[in-house]
Amino acid sequence: MIIGLLTAVAASACYGTGSVLQAVGSRKSARQEAAKASTTGVTQHGGPSLSSTAKAAVTWEFMVGTVLDFIGFGLGALAARLLPLFLSQTVISANLVITAVLSIKLLGIRLSRAEWGSISVVCAALVLLATAAGPEGSGHTPIATHWWLLAAAVVLIGGGTLIVRLMGSRAAILAGLLSGLGFGALGVGVRVLNGAAPFHLPTLLADPALYAILVAGLGGMYLHTVALQIGSVNGATAALVVGETVVPGILGVVWLGDASRPGFAWVAVLGFVVAVAGAVAVAWFGEPEPSAEAGTDTQPGTDTQPGTDTEHAGASTAGGTAVGTEAGTGAEAGPSAHSLAASPKR
Repeated sequence: MIIGLLTAVAASACYGTGSVLQAVGSRKSARQEAAKASTTGVTQHGGPSLSSTAKAAVTWEFMVGTVLDFIGFGLGALAARLLPLFLSQTVISANLVITAVLSIKLLGIRLSRAEWGSISVVCAALVLLATAAGPEGSGHTPIATHWWLLAAAVVLIGGGTLIVRLMGSRAAILAGLLSGLGFGALGVGVRVLNGAAPFHLPTLLADPALYAILVAGLGGMYLHTVALQIGSVNGATAALVVGETVVPGILGVVWLGDASRPGFAWVAVLGFVVAVAGAVAVAWFGEPEPSAEAGTDTQPGTDTQPGTDTEHAGASTAGGTAVGTEAGTGAEAGPSAHSLAASPKR
């Protein structure tokens, strides 16, 4: 149990740091696209195009974040086999706390009292879950259920990507939620995977769960990238938290035999519900304000270079100051959590 918890915490740290670095890379790429007055960076519905997302993925910040994600994936996979899913997935989802704290430094975000309070609620809920967790289930399931898991992953990622592209800039929270469901399916796949322990390559390659893991993991990463491009990093990550904890937690108990300690079932349920509620609260309070999405009204005295169109140069702050040094603006401001939540206009 202790080794599993330490592994889950390490995975959480990797995921949290990776999310912020990916957000930095995504925003840098978006500002560069805006500075070029690119018309290929968005779809007709206002969301990021595939080419825009691909360009975000080749920034050094995004690549380092992706490496950390892969390390986090390996650690998370190990934790999923050592702990009940309702505990391992929820501890890993605590990367929200790391994301929020690092966002202060790397993204210049100021967290409101409501956001700090919501993060504190999530942390308290994790303590309850860790206290109540019992032994993990066996993970042995009929092969037919592995095929169902693969089918669900394909429908989730394929259908979700289409819906997100149609919704465009309004789909940040939905994209985060769908990416979380993808990572949740990945966690379930790791638990039921055949040929992993003991390792047997032919059995591993013949298991549909392996391909469900690949589809859900890669698709979840793409949808998370989209969410980071068009919405609040904390909001998108919080929605991801809900997706990767609720469904896997329930499936772990109902399908895989995960359980709480005797007499602690109510503590586990309370901790789980409070953790999800806290994550939803962070998503709610981290949602961009309409004024931040509407445009970029610069404050009096903001210094911009001649010919720079601030509406296309960068994200606007809640106070109205355009932030876009990458695109050529010289504005300096102290952005709030809602200000850098808005995606750069393109």
